[in-house]
Amino acid sequence: MPRLTYRAAGVDIDEGDRLVELIRPYAESTTREGVLGGLGGFGGLFALAPGRYREPVLVSGTDGVGTKLEVASAVGKHDTIGIDLVAMCVNDVCTTGAEPLFFLDYYATGALRADDAAQVVAGIAEGCRQAGCALLGGETAEMPGFYPAGRYDLAGFAVGVVERSEILEGARVAPGDCVLGLSSTGLHANGYSLARRILFAGEPARALDERPPELSGRSVGEVLLAPTRIYARAIRALREAAPVRALAHVTGSGIPGNLPRVLPPGTRAVIRRGSWPVPPIFELLRRRGEVDEAEMARTFNMGVGLCAIVPPEDAGRGIAALAAIGEAAYRIGEIEAGAPGAEAEVVYRAPAS
Repeated sequence: MPRLTYRAAGVDIDEGDRLVELIRPYAESTTREGVLGGLGGFGGLFALAPGRYREPVLVSGTDGVGTKLEVASAVGKHDTIGIDLVAMCVNDVCTTGAEPLFFLDYYATGALRADDAAQVVAGIAEGCRQAGCALLGGETAEMPGFYPAGRYDLAGFAVGVVERSEILEGARVAPGDCVLGLSSTGLHANGYSLARRILFAGEPARALDERPPELSGRSVGEVLLAPTRIYARAIRALREAAPVRALAHVTGSGIPGNLPRVLPPGTRAVIRRGSWPVPPIFELLRRRGEVDEAEMARTFNMGVGLCAIVPPEDAGRGIAALAAIGEAAYRIGEIEAGAPGAEAEVVYRAPAS
């Protein structure tokens, strides 16, 4: 009998080595100050610049992209899903006021296809460039029999740094403050299990090619794969223009589930319906799925990917600074006093007259 090999068991070491060579230029393109060494070591090295920080605090975050991966696999397009991965991690880290420093990824599949995996990493590298952080390393796991053919999973890990005195944690938020909403590109990477249930109806390939009137000529697949906006640059511009009290990354559970996380007890955020443009994909989902407004709001971001809380007198200046770098932001609400000691909450109201 022929001798068994690792390849015969489903793991191709040569394909893994080929992937390392394919992705090396992508990682190198993200190099920034602080990176030590190169790709391929057992650990990634990063040095904080001596004297740059008085009291540095490291901030870490990890996340994935959920069942948006199913859309990427169905469309056969893998070069943007990595941007989503970086965004989901980096945006969380940035809400503390931290500067993203470096990123690592975990890619797992049943049978490694280096060319597809390289597309994913190309997207990760693009996300890192947008965020200003280095792709410091990662892990590729080939697990035959564990994942269906052609499927893969992703996880990401981001680390940033912030001065202890500059950490944003919401303690300074007070009644009268203004809530700014920064535009999303669409669903970002949340709510896809519901979106797929509504749109696919058992025929994903046909559904992804559909071009409903609401989407103005774009296909469902194109809209669902729009990469998550990375807000690192926007946050820097906003903080230079206005004193930011708190930031909330709007992910799963929408504004109602995420904004209270940065509000002190005894306050509530009043969000004004109709105060920002809602991307048409959400109306398509609401109508086809017969989903009520409350469920839409607690499942999707509804067009707002990041909330920033600023003093009311600085709101206009902040919006203008964001517009100057191409970021759309809107005054979507304000902070009010709630019951003393009560948990923070979000309430929706009609537009202010």
